[in-house]
Amino acid sequence: MARRIGIGDQVAITATVRRRITEDRVSVSIPDYDFPHSIIDHTKVNRGQQIDLKGEVTRIDEDTVTIDLGP
Repeated sequence: MARRIGIGDQVAITATVRRRITEDRVSVSIPDYDFPHSIIDHTKVNRGQQIDLKGEVTRIDEDTVTIDLGP
């Protein structure tokens, strides 16, 4: 049986790389979000590649979970 997500839990979401913005930053698409996000990338991922973003849950609203993915 699955348990509910709580504050402080470590979670991961899968994002798809959209394009490279700068040498060290890429735009990613995250399912169920209405707009792209950008992240720092030192691994040189490629367009279309799926990556896991891991972080700690910092806030839970009625229908939303906020995750701190670091700097």
